[in-house]
Formats: sequence, C-alpha cells, structure tokens
Amino acid sequence: MVTIKDIADMLGLSTTTVSNVIHGKTSEVSQKTVERVQKLLTEYEYVPNISARNLAQNCSGILGVAIKGRKDKYDNIIADPFFAELIGEIEAETRARGYFMMIYTSDDVNEILHRVSIWNVDGLILVGMLHDDFFRIRSKYKKPVILVDSYAPRDVADYVNIGLDDEGGCYDMTKYLLENGHRRIAFLADNMEGVDYYRYLGHRRAMEEFGIHPREEDLLVIRPGMLELESNLKEICLRARDYTAFMCCSDYYAVTLMNYLADQGIRIPEELSFTGFDDNMMAKIVRPALTTVRQDVKKKSRLVVKYLVEMIQGKMPEEKNIILPTERVVRDSVKKIEGTRDE
Repeated sequence: MVTIKDIADMLGLSTTTVSNVIHGKTSEVSQKTVERVQKLLTEYEYVPNISARNLAQNCSGILGVAIKGRKDKYDNIIADPFFAELIGEIEAETRARGYFMMIYTSDDVNEILHRVSIWNVDGLILVGMLHDDFFRIRSKYKKPVILVDSYAPRDVADYVNIGLDDEGGCYDMTKYLLENGHRRIAFLADNMEGVDYYRYLGHRRAMEEFGIHPREEDLLVIRPGMLELESNLKEICLRARDYTAFMCCSDYYAVTLMNYLADQGIRIPEELSFTGFDDNMMAKIVRPALTTVRQDVKKKSRLVVKYLVEMIQGKMPEEKNIILPTERVVRDSVKKIEGTRDE
C-alpha cells in the first residue's frame, strides 16, 4: 500500500506537505500543489492509516457507549424506539466530530465492567446505570466518563450527567389530565428506579395538589418480558375500566397498552384516555395520536458528545448536572370530562 513518503518522493515534496494536504491543512500550500497531491492520492487509492495516526497522537479516535439493559425487559434494547433514537443521534454527532463509536449492551454490569476496562477508547458514555453501577465502572475505568439520565447521589460522586426534568414532565402531564376532568388516573411503569421513579414523583405531586392521594393499587408495574407481557396485559385490561386515564412512563408502554385495549373493544379516548413520555415515532403514528411529554433526544445526544469530547481535551465543564426541559405535546388521546367534581 502506498505511503505518504511514497507520494512525497514521487512528487518531489516533503512528507509534511503531503500530510497537510491529506488532513486538509492547506492554508500554506499552493492550490497547484494541492491538486497534484490529490490527483496522485486518487490514482493510487490512498487510504490514511488511522491507527498509526492515533497511536502517534496517543488516542484511539473512538468514543465508547455502554448501555445496561434488563434481562426481563429486552431481547434487543436497540429495538426500543427511545434507545434507537438516542444511539442514532449519538453516532451522528460522534461522526460529525471526527470520532468513531463503539457500543456494548448487557444486563450484567460485571460484563460491562470487564469490556470497558479493556477498551482502547478515549472516553465513555454510560446509559441506564444506577449509582452502584457507576461506582464499580469508575473504579476500573479512569478515562473521561459521562452519564445519561443518571440519578446517582451527587454528594457521594463527582460525575457529569446529561439528564432530563423527568419529575417536572410527568407533573405537567398529570396536571393536564386533572385539568381535563380526570380523577381516577393509573400510573404505568416497569420499575420504580431512576427515571421512572422520578416521573412517578411528578405524577404524585400533581395528584396531591388536586387533593387526591394516589393509592398504591393505582401504580401499575408492567412486566415487560416477552413471556409475561401477554398475561400482564390481560390483568391490566381487567382493571382498565376502574380508571378514566393512564399516565404511562413511556410512549412504548402507552402504545402497547392502547393497541391491546383497542383490540378488546375499549374505545380510546372515548372510554379511556392515554398519555405517554418521550414523543418518539410511535406516539406520532399510533391512532389516536398520543398526547405525550416530549424530550429533545437530539439535543441530549449533542450535549453528551460535546461535553465528553471537551473532557477528553482536558476541559471539565463548570456545570456537571445538565437537566434539559420537557414539553407537553397535545394530540388526540385525551378526552375532556365535563362536570367532574373533586374526589
């Protein structure tokens, strides 16, 4: 394979000049010389040796992404619309900044810990980690790390996190349901940790402000595993008419339950209203279109990569816990109930 030195010798130029043309540093190279170099590069189909360049610069040019899934929830976590959008946006921003992306998913933090400790990446993005997970990974991995949607205690850990106003988003949406006359509202989640827990806190706060104390039985925890989901949906269906609305912790669960109940003859929103969280593609294409809490996944991904690259360059951000706002998106899945009295 032709090298920079070979090209330089053929053209009677220095290797520095050829290297500058290859890497776009042409401010001090004449246009004629640039054209001569580029012509020969094309003729010999020259491919830069990225590994050698990165080795010389003591970097890999790779950003790692480690995602902790749940064995009972995902056979393929990337199939989840939220994670698919997040990873797609992170990859696009990583590429735009001249890096490559390496991704690893597992429900076992020990497995993730083993993998990331041997990765030759310049920095690491951690998604779906609880605070114990972060501490264990951080104890082995010493390069820059940034968290996505973390609720690790700030008084016991020094970390950078790009998060979301989960509590405020669910507070606002539950308040919207209450303002539309709903009082019997179920909250649907698949766990009470991390983001789902804080979304539930927002839901509770809105209910209590309306003088309604949420009952434990109104917190419906869905079992998402493929073997359990069908029976779980049947259980929820039997209780569905106890409520006038469902506040779902994600669009995925909202659409899954909407479709199942519609197949059982329940009319939405005439008999049962639905709201979700994320505003992903599913919320837009389901019918009726889903009223939901929107988060800007593109902005979140852009900030994650931006801050991590700055940390790699030795610039620690002044603000370490960036909380992005949410937005209420009203579509067609909520019915206004007239003449509701406070209960």
